[in-house]
Amino acid sequence: MSRSLPPLYALRAFEAAARHSSFTRAGEELSITQSAVSRHIKTLEAHFACRLFQRNGRTLQLTEAARLLLPGVREGFGALERACITLRAEDDILRMKAPSTLTMRWLLARLSRFRHLQAGNEVQLTSAWMDIDHVDFNQEPFDCAVLLGNGHFPPDWEATLLFAEMLIPVGAPNLLDEQPWDAKRLAGTELLHPTPDRRDWRRWLDCMGLSGQVSLKGGQVFDTLELGMIAAARGYGISMGDLLMVAEDVAQNRLSLPFPTAVASGENYYLVWPKTRPGGERLRRLSDFLLHEVAVMELPAVEQRQ
Repeated sequence: MSRSLPPLYALRAFEAAARHSSFTRAGEELSITQSAVSRHIKTLEAHFACRLFQRNGRTLQLTEAARLLLPGVREGFGALERACITLRAEDDILRMKAPSTLTMRWLLARLSRFRHLQAGNEVQLTSAWMDIDHVDFNQEPFDCAVLLGNGHFPPDWEATLLFAEMLIPVGAPNLLDEQPWDAKRLAGTELLHPTPDRRDWRRWLDCMGLSGQVSLKGGQVFDTLELGMIAAARGYGISMGDLLMVAEDVAQNRLSLPFPTAVASGENYYLVWPKTRPGGERLRRLSDFLLHEVAVMELPAVEQRQ
């Protein structure tokens, strides 16, 4: 350790005391006495030749010097903890982050099959709601992620394009009656919006040349494709869905496609991971497996517009 750095145990006591605003609670967290925390703080104050805490009645407050020191200390300990988590992780476990709708509609079943076919390759999946898909491999404890995006990822990431997002209206099975679906009928139907900014319906209508004939005002707004598709299946209106993610529901007559035209949103689903992350060979096997799963899927016979 550089001689310019104070002892790590003193820095840890400082960080805990600053977080709790209490020497006593910091000691309880670190399993040391309150007086030991106080001694560690005095060690730091002697090292830096300045006060780090001051009391205002019964309240413990940071000095200006402590406020300058604290962010760097927290960042440093965070980096150490992440490095230790990575090394402690079991070699046969991949930790993945993925959007919630993709998880429920497609990914969960595929990962279950992957674990069955690839013995010893466990995938620990965390499903997360993300308005804009993202992952921070420096701050979050994941080895890989499936993200919806434009493919512009950091240069130190590996990225496998799994499939394109193809937007298509979905509704309850009884919507496929003898009455034809056209712009007039759609304009008089309750639209369900799976995104708060209504971007999915806007993209589809623009590509179909219907943006001037169907209003986007009103209609129930959700924050995931999953909720929109569930509401549509129950007859509350027509939602926007993704062609691949509704394929099984359409095949089993749980959803219908009133307009048999899917429109590319311009974004794709990617499996991504840092090039320097351990387990690269297992990640490539997972990548190949997911690509095969996409290739063998039977999609509804609809027109696809790019």
